[in-house]
Amino acid sequence: MKSILSSSQPFNDQRPGTSGLRKKVRDFQVPHYLENFLQAIFDSQPVLRGGTLVVGGDGRYYNRDAIQIIIRMAAANGISTLIVGLGGLLSTPAASCIIRKYQANGGIILSASHNPGGPEGDFGIKYNTANGGPAPEAITELIYAYTRTVDCYRSVDSDSINLDIAGEHRLGEMCIKLIDPVADYAELMSELFDFKLIRKLFAGGNFRMLFDAMHAVTGPYAHQILEAQLGAPAGTVINGKPKEDFGGGHPDPNLVHAHEIVARSTGVDGVDFAAASDGDGDRNMILGRDFFVTPSDSLAVMAANAHLIKGYREGIRGVARSMPTSQAVDRVAEHLGISCYETPTGWKFFGNLLDDGRITLCGEESFGSGSDHVQEKDGLWAVLFWLNLLAVRRQSVAEIVTEHWRTYGRNFYTRYDYEEIESEAAEILMDRLRDRLPNLPGKSLRGHKVEYADDFSYTDPVDGSTSEKQGIRIGFKDGSRIVYRLSGTGTQGATLRVYLEAYEADLAKHKKETAEVMGPLIKVATKLAKIKARTGRRAPTVIT
Repeated sequence: MKSILSSSQPFNDQRPGTSGLRKKVRDFQVPHYLENFLQAIFDSQPVLRGGTLVVGGDGRYYNRDAIQIIIRMAAANGISTLIVGLGGLLSTPAASCIIRKYQANGGIILSASHNPGGPEGDFGIKYNTANGGPAPEAITELIYAYTRTVDCYRSVDSDSINLDIAGEHRLGEMCIKLIDPVADYAELMSELFDFKLIRKLFAGGNFRMLFDAMHAVTGPYAHQILEAQLGAPAGTVINGKPKEDFGGGHPDPNLVHAHEIVARSTGVDGVDFAAASDGDGDRNMILGRDFFVTPSDSLAVMAANAHLIKGYREGIRGVARSMPTSQAVDRVAEHLGISCYETPTGWKFFGNLLDDGRITLCGEESFGSGSDHVQEKDGLWAVLFWLNLLAVRRQSVAEIVTEHWRTYGRNFYTRYDYEEIESEAAEILMDRLRDRLPNLPGKSLRGHKVEYADDFSYTDPVDGSTSEKQGIRIGFKDGSRIVYRLSGTGTQGATLRVYLEAYEADLAKHKKETAEVMGPLIKVATKLAKIKARTGRRAPTVIT
């Protein structure tokens, strides 16, 4: 095996975002681009030399090519053991599970999550640390610093490894273990949830479910767990074969992109329960018959009912939510007498809270929820949590959620996404909003009196690190909120997200349509930010 030292030069656009480095596939295919970023990881993380590294991805286009590059570079950079998912596949939560179970020193996950795939689509890479979670900002900034100076990278001259045959291979001094990507994760799920009880739910023949894997990585996981182990009928999992372009679809589990299960859970013939997950398996959407569960409500319901679930019967220590997520879970935490933390968007901000034992459950409004079982949000975990809850309570999804509202009140919630707007225009919009913040408290905006207006900053209670400019919050005396932030998950232009929340304690008003309740607040939000004038957009790209 011949070692190769290739000359290169830095790229100036390799700063990781909230979920790693995401670009178009064609950007990663530029000579030396991926190699430079990988070398920055290996150089900045000496813990990997002589250690174990987990590698896998969501199966999107360029996944297999990238893994071969990683294998050759890992061998040249002194990795002792490389654990790779068979076929190059590992869902993001499964990768976290495997890092933790085998006490690996880190992991490289290849995914652009819910972004489209294919030759013209997106690709991504992120580094996870030994706790199984996304690298914290201190590490991602260090990796970025190394990308600014890297002028060569190390690799070896070798044939490609067959990713489709399980077992062990050797490449020089490095051992490569190709493992079943599903087995370890499925075993963990069986420890957390009452599989015997869920099997009874399906065995009765009266409960019907659909799971849309969206031609992404969770297909094999769902087929094995839902159909093979839990006894759900064949056909319960749809779009279950992973494809490099996700079947031409957009693997984002929301009401727009997962429209098939929305239609099939509607009306008297609709299924009782439907769910979907995204490209890399860390997001989820939950539906009952004629009923959509917002991610914010899902987190709150899970927190309120965790004691009914096998793996959480001893109770939960605390909860956390991202700042834009609705305050529904806050009310549950107050009722339970446990801590509730508000963090910036990005799963890595939950990491210290989980490691320090301060929280058990956490979630984001962007269709992500999870617990301390892994250090990532976990789509299939959330689906199994709901299945276990349905099996215990023997109520419909709608009954469980509306009963929750009767106890805690309802937080109406919606999000407007303005995608691929001109980056400079988006920054100007946010800057102008920041300029207005000091003068907003006390003012009345279409009948809503402003209580506070700020640019959210966060001080980590564990390590004291601070994160500023995490989103503009405008809170009103009646408990409603508007939040503006620019998303870091896109690869073209900027995505402006506008989050709107209104609290309603009156039971008689809980059945109102969200659009009706939010109408006045939407007008305030769009006018205050001058969205049409500053972006040219008359309407959002997606409403969830």
